Amino acid sequence: MLQRSPSYVAALPATDRMATRLQRWLPRQVAARAIRWKNVVFSVATTALSRHRPEMLKSMLRRNVVKRLPAGFDVDTHFAPTYNPWDQRLCVAPDGDLFRVIRSGAADVVTDHIAEITSSGIQLTSGRHLDADIIVSATGLNVLAIGGMVLTVDGREIELPDTLAYKGMMLSEVPNFALTVGYTKASWTLRSDLVARYVCRLLRHLTDGGYQIATPIAPQLGEGDLAPLIDLEAGYIRRSLDLLPRQGPSTPWRLEQNYLRDRRLMRRGPLTDDVRFGHAGDPPIPPRVPVTAGREAKSS
Repeated sequence: MLQRSPSYVAALPATDRMATRLQRWLPRQVAARAIRWKNVVFSVATTALSRHRPEMLKSMLRRNVVKRLPAGFDVDTHFAPTYNPWDQRLCVAPDGDLFRVIRSGAADVVTDHIAEITSSGIQLTSGRHLDADIIVSATGLNVLAIGGMVLTVDGREIELPDTLAYKGMMLSEVPNFALTVGYTKASWTLRSDLVARYVCRLLRHLTDGGYQIATPIAPQLGEGDLAPLIDLEAGYIRRSLDLLPRQGPSTPWRLEQNYLRDRRLMRRGPLTDDVRFGHAGDPPIPPRVPVTAGREAKSS
């Protein structure tokens, strides 16, 4: 495995033994709920540790790797990233399979840069050559915001970087549009579920109130109040920040990496905060950029 830089890799059991026991001891539905909450608590605790005690989590991950690799293996070169855990997503090796094949001698890891592809493999900038029969590319990912769709409101094209994300799932001044942004420091689907439930709540509110349109209206903010929508340091995210919506300093314009807080907000929180409800034919909302400085100031 050739890599430009190392990633955090954690060995975790492929089979959840606690879940197996709970399924044996408890009724099916009760066991499912208990397993879900066990995983949620583990995820929340890991995220909190990465934020408040990154060096401790880094040390734990390193010990996990060292005990699974051969004596003398250069762990610091191949499995010790320069960033903190969860600044980029963390990889999981089920039952430590990656470490097992390295230990057996059937696989190896090389951390280096590619100089060129040759007729027989890969030439590295260090001067080393890797012979290869097949090269599987695993780089070059770029984010395609909202699947490449073009949003228009009253014939006006919406520039995504000019919008703010409302509760991480709607866009300022864009009516009746929802998107799913999951967690980057926990299971993506945990938040996807919350977004789906919130959309159902919003649709019921529209029906019950006799409304047809729901449009988030962002407060006027300064450039210093804004942050990227996705808080990962991965290259494919950093390259795409100018193509994505942004987020504000506080709820409901802030996407928190906290399932417990989001669960309360999305399942029981208000539906009307910073949202305008209306009907087809209502006067259009005047277009505006919800950033005091504007994009012109940013580009200058």
